[in-house]
Amino acid sequence: MGEVILTMKGIDKSFPGVRALDKVDLEVRKGEVLALMGENGAGKSTLMKVLTGIYTRDAGTITYEGREVTYNNPREAQADGIVIVHQELNMMGHLTVAQNIFIGREFRKGPFIDDAKMNEEAAKLFARLNIDIDPKETMSKLTVGMQQMCEIAKAISHEAKVIIFDEPSAALTDAEIDRLFEIIRSLRKQQMAIVYISHRMDEIKRITDRVSVMRDGAYVGTLITEECTKDDIINMMVGRVIYEDPKTESQVSPGAPVVLKVDHLNAGRMVRDVSFELKKGEILGFAGLMGAGRTETLRAVFGADPKESGDIYLNGNKINIKTPQDAVKAGIGYLSEDRKRYGVVLQKTITENSTLACLDEYVKGIFIDGKKERKITKKYVEALKTKTPGIDQLVMNLSGGNQQKVVVAKWLVNNCDILIFDEPTRGIDVGAKQEIYELMNKLVKEEGKSIIMISSEMTEILRMSDRIVVMCEGRKTGELDIAGVTQEKIMQLATMRD
Repeated sequence: MGEVILTMKGIDKSFPGVRALDKVDLEVRKGEVLALMGENGAGKSTLMKVLTGIYTRDAGTITYEGREVTYNNPREAQADGIVIVHQELNMMGHLTVAQNIFIGREFRKGPFIDDAKMNEEAAKLFARLNIDIDPKETMSKLTVGMQQMCEIAKAISHEAKVIIFDEPSAALTDAEIDRLFEIIRSLRKQQMAIVYISHRMDEIKRITDRVSVMRDGAYVGTLITEECTKDDIINMMVGRVIYEDPKTESQVSPGAPVVLKVDHLNAGRMVRDVSFELKKGEILGFAGLMGAGRTETLRAVFGADPKESGDIYLNGNKINIKTPQDAVKAGIGYLSEDRKRYGVVLQKTITENSTLACLDEYVKGIFIDGKKERKITKKYVEALKTKTPGIDQLVMNLSGGNQQKVVVAKWLVNNCDILIFDEPTRGIDVGAKQEIYELMNKLVKEEGKSIIMISSEMTEILRMSDRIVVMCEGRKTGELDIAGVTQEKIMQLATMRD
């Protein structure tokens, strides 16, 4: 491996009520891909924000290229060759690719911006990365994967020596991930140092050289990737063994009543003649490839999108759901895959979010009954084991897994009997996943809830589902009992076109 280019030693950082980093060490070498792993809330992002000047460290030292450094903002870090490629892309859709890459440091010809020069320099960057993108194309017309490549080109344009990838593959297709890995390998050959933050274990084994692990704001240790197993990494991350055995038989009794029936549902191109049933105490998995129509189907059931035709029955009675409010009144809750956009109000507290779906029940006269509201919030913070300094904590300050628990609490406070989980563990780590799985099992077994789970992770579908509905291009192509099901059977149905 190459020489050490970056060392962080004894880094401390505290926020009110939380010690986010506790004497953390990190070492990065030239020409390597270093995975930085840990549960949500372990401190990975905080450590990178300290490195790049977004946060000021309370203690510790940062040594870069043999000299001690302190950056006051990301621009200073970029100028020194340390750049972050963020998970949430920060491009301006109405500008061209080249304009996005050089925004804030445009080439000029006299008083005017020199677009021709920017296009020329952007083309050189893409040639270096072996990427076929037109610098003059409008950014909004590119796929998410291509936009990600533009972010990488932008990072390199800063003459980067250390590039931090923060969950870079979260929104990419398999083909785009393969292309991303080709680029990362190319950068590694150019002796760049790469820090790769990801929750996806299969990626870590494919692309990284070493794995540094954090837990609860502290540094745990570093492993050489080819010498360790997935279980070794998980055990360091969570301090316990995580079991991922698939479910072998349905946990629902054959005579369980049907609580939700959807009959011949149509809603645009992505929902065509879909029918299914959900039984009491069941976890019904919805499997399929991207664009199969799974989310669109359940959004139509929930009233978030209009349906063209079809009937919905709740406990045998036909109901008319036109809006999400109708669904909530019927006892149906929807946990969106985009929890930050649709699931929680990030700038509000845990308490305010927990009672959001049934606030009328906590109003006394013209005032909110704060005592009653806090009591129910504390109940579910404890029941769901939400990690927080207190119920007055802003949701934006929680980890992804704990934000998900606040969304679950919101629907439990509302006493929903049917819960739709759309990609329930997207963007959260293996330890938080385990807690969400345990919670879902508890909801169906002990509280009699019924769950519909949309998931793109095959292992998750096989581990959690009692039955599986498979969709392809807007149609239901099959239904499988968990007993005897295989990934191959699911994939055959998921690719069964008209």
